Amino acid sequence: MASLTVPPVPTWPRQDAIDLHKAFRGFGCDSTTVISILAHRDAAQRAAIQQEYRAVFNQDLARRIASELSGNHKRAMLLWVLDPATRDATILKQALTGDVTNLRAATEVVCSRTPSQLRVVRQAYRARAGERRLGTDERAFIRVFSERSWAHMAAVARAYHHMYDRSLEQAVKSETSGNFGFGLLTVLRSADSPARYFARVLHKAMKGLGTSDSALIRVVVTRAEIDMQYIKAEYHRMYKRSLADAIHAETSGNYRTFLLSLVGRDRTY
Repeated sequence: MASLTVPPVPTWPRQDAIDLHKAFRGFGCDSTTVISILAHRDAAQRAAIQQEYRAVFNQDLARRIASELSGNHKRAMLLWVLDPATRDATILKQALTGDVTNLRAATEVVCSRTPSQLRVVRQAYRARAGERRLGTDERAFIRVFSERSWAHMAAVARAYHHMYDRSLEQAVKSETSGNFGFGLLTVLRSADSPARYFARVLHKAMKGLGTSDSALIRVVVTRAEIDMQYIKAEYHRMYKRSLADAIHAETSGNYRTFLLSLVGRDRTY
């Protein structure tokens, strides 16, 4: 169940585009207006707004956002305005080809998506990177687990536990390590309970000194339109604290406002 809230009456994409353009004009950016619009539009509405923005102002909305916003707020917003498949492809490309390879972020995307989702992501990745620019390792990485069924994996895990009186997760932990082991655990945990898996990722991102903003942004932005309400419930059950409270404590400014707009506030601050 998604946490994203949209206006009860459908909005006019052209008016949204005009209002966004006004928010960008002049000295500084009216981030409140930008958030109030984009954080409350679904993927189809955001795509329509981008089309209207280009048609009316002959500009790319994402590029305008990149020039007007900054820091983690910009990073989160730029991911949010992408369609889901292109967003996952972007996360993969950044994780696999950046200055610092983030195999765990790439593993999370590949191993927590369904086979049908991964097929679309693979097409989007090739469109952005170009097949000739993909190395052998990248192609293999994107294909890995792409034919796995969550229902099948969950059934295997249950059968394994019944036969050996030991969970398959325990076996994976003891017999594997590194990114391969992390990938297998991600598949198993996502198949068992996606909400619990992502609640753990969010908790780890905000645990201790400092915050892993890349993980926080990645999960909030990619799950807000899918199952964030379930993730919030699991987070509260596991850690006795609302996810909104945790995000509020670990972030600030427009970045905080944007994330909380996607997650949904559980109380009035």
